[in-house]
Amino acid sequence: MPEAFLALHRLQQEGLRVVPITGRPGGWVDHIARAWPVDGVVGENGGLWFYFSDGKLQRRFAQDKNTRLENRARLDGIAEQILQAIPGTALASDQPYRDLDLAIDFCEDVPPLPDTDIDKIVAAFTEHGATCKVSSIHVNGWFGAFDKLSGCRAIVQELWGENLDEVANSYAFFGDSANDEPMFGFFPLSFGVANVERFLERMSAQPAWITPSCGGAGFAEGVQALLESR
Repeated sequence: MPEAFLALHRLQQEGLRVVPITGRPGGWVDHIARAWPVDGVVGENGGLWFYFSDGKLQRRFAQDKNTRLENRARLDGIAEQILQAIPGTALASDQPYRDLDLAIDFCEDVPPLPDTDIDKIVAAFTEHGATCKVSSIHVNGWFGAFDKLSGCRAIVQELWGENLDEVANSYAFFGDSANDEPMFGFFPLSFGVANVERFLERMSAQPAWITPSCGGAGFAEGVQALLESR
């Protein structure tokens, strides 16, 4: 949505740091870091973070290459099981661009599946010992002890030398789904766009405020409120 992109520009024009924290894949993160008005990007639910330094794109990962390859083979097996067991599921269309996780589509490019099927996908990941998070469109699973908050900690430390625990009150977080729960629980100043309401029952930590609108329009509303309060 153009209003969301313009809101990112406004934040940077106001001198605020901008770091998207997303479940989207490394391929998307590469593009966002290069083309958007941002200071850096955390992707794949904290599994990687990219940013520019001295005119070059820096790419960081929560796991080394061999571990990523070993985990990919395990995740491919889980994918085959889920797709066979739960009709209507599909690999996320952006799966080829992912480095660390497996994304199962339940409503982005497939007809929306009921919550009971989402729960079955989660159970399949859990059965194999994988970490699992539900986004607004996918169920993401991976092997490893990272999440959006750990990725956020890493990029804030690397870019600005800050311990996030000491500066949490200096940041605001925007999210839209259950995979944002670690961030909602950590940041006192947190916004959920309206479509987060669908997932509140799945979350023990919820946003402090929920915007009137969904998606990019809700993000723009939250940015407007944030800037007016400064």
